[in-house]
Amino acid sequence: MTSMSRSAALVAVSVAGLVLSAPIVHADNVTATVPVGAGPTEVAVAPDGSRVYVTDYFDAAVTVVDTATGTVTATVPVGGYPTDVAIGPDGSRAYVTNSDDGTVSVLDTAAGTVVATVPVGAGPEGVAVTPDGARAFVSNYDGGTVSVIDTRTDAVTATVPVGRLPSEVAITPDGTRVYVAEQGSNAVAVIDVATATVVGSVPVGDGPFGVAITPDGTRAYVTAWDSDAVSVVALPVNAVVATVPVGDRPFGTAVSPDGTRAYVTNYASDTVSVLGTAVDAVVGTVVVGDSPSAVVITPDGTRAYVSNYDGDSVSVVAIEP
Repeated sequence: MTSMSRSAALVAVSVAGLVLSAPIVHADNVTATVPVGAGPTEVAVAPDGSRVYVTDYFDAAVTVVDTATGTVTATVPVGGYPTDVAIGPDGSRAYVTNSDDGTVSVLDTAAGTVVATVPVGAGPEGVAVTPDGARAFVSNYDGGTVSVIDTRTDAVTATVPVGRLPSEVAITPDGTRVYVAEQGSNAVAVIDVATATVVGSVPVGDGPFGVAITPDGTRAYVTAWDSDAVSVVALPVNAVVATVPVGDRPFGTAVSPDGTRAYVTNYASDTVSVLGTAVDAVVGTVVVGDSPSAVVITPDGTRAYVSNYDGDSVSVVAIEP
């Protein structure tokens, strides 16, 4: 995956039609499947857990799902080929990367409308908002940079050169560091938020794409698409302390609010691997829809929402206590 964009890689694997043996049965299970738009790529949840936002890649839109009813309540047009979405800490704004347009759409979540469009770099891929809501960091997959957006003015204030094909972005809970998976460099770039400069690089598995950080800020989980594994990075020392084999073509990842589990979407296995963070091993596997790409967990830790790229749906997974 190191030489392909997100969409090209997803299509290539879909055509390949790879199949694995039956997964391990786990207590976490799918309780509902919500139809959304075409090519759902990423998911984000509102801070109060009331809504889930899904980027529909081929529809140039964001689908809004009510988590109480499991139904679609709105579809918001955005830019071309939206790839990622992040919600600000107060829930009033959503930031959507439009890979075809080189822009970020800023959504007013109450009104369900785009209130600003911010030009960034080439092929924007991932986005994350700092805990204080002051800045959004956007990886530019085709540009090899990260754009820093001032959320008060909706303008780019800095552009940070990073490695090849930067993909997903995660920010530490204290808001001091940004971790960017560099798919073409087999590494994770570490950016200092205060200075908007790269202060470190962590070698990880082949084709890193997704990255998530534990709530206590001591671990980062990085999916390695070409290694069929997850690299576990100790923070802040920035060293890999474990490599966990998962399913075929791991893509997205999220950590539970209590920090005990990491969830990893296996794109070519149609499964989600559940990792126990205390043991850094797979403790369960959940069968979901076709070509799962991303996962997000509700703030109360009771449900996971998984976007199924080829299924045009979102799987709702009940998480056991």
